[in-house]
Amino acid sequence: MITLALSKGRIFDETLPLLKAAGIEVTEDPEKSRKLILPTTHPDVRVVLVRATDVPTYVQYGGADIGVAGKDILLEHGGQGLYQPLDLKIAKCRLSVAVRDDFDYVAAVKQGSRIAVATKYTNCAREHFANKGVHVDLIKLYGSMELAPLTGLADAIVDLVSTGSTLRANHLVEVEEIMQISSRLVVNQAALKTKREPLRAIIDAFASAIQ
Repeated sequence: MITLALSKGRIFDETLPLLKAAGIEVTEDPEKSRKLILPTTHPDVRVVLVRATDVPTYVQYGGADIGVAGKDILLEHGGQGLYQPLDLKIAKCRLSVAVRDDFDYVAAVKQGSRIAVATKYTNCAREHFANKGVHVDLIKLYGSMELAPLTGLADAIVDLVSTGSTLRANHLVEVEEIMQISSRLVVNQAALKTKREPLRAIIDAFASAIQ
């Protein structure tokens, strides 16, 4: 049995065509089913639904053989024990710095003053600002990042941006792009040895599909 870890939402939806190219279709809609393990048309492949941040952990420790995770999640996780054979080029967005539209970010950074940054991507944010020589106090949040500058909790946020419409609706502006983000295929290194042929077939099918 091959177990594939996916998170609900955009990554799940955009992985389906790649699975189809591999001759695998999920037979239940995760939005309608309460099941966390979904069968597929392939008798030896199942899908487990986990939080996006948990995908690398499930794959690393063998709860899943293979998974799809965003580059942002993998950078925060560290990617230990994971083989990352493919950039699937799905769920594209960018990791950026954003501030209130009346906050002078350039001046704050130039003066070398200490700024407060709210994010769930603390490792990426720390490295980015360290490379710029900017001192930051990092505040870890998990949701509604846009509230932090509006309530005075933080001067800036580091978050994923797709269209920027949520930022604009909350009077925030994107001031700096840190990196482009897309989703990667991750594979358990032990499973790659013990289940080499079926896993290699899936990896090759995904590779053909994204080309």
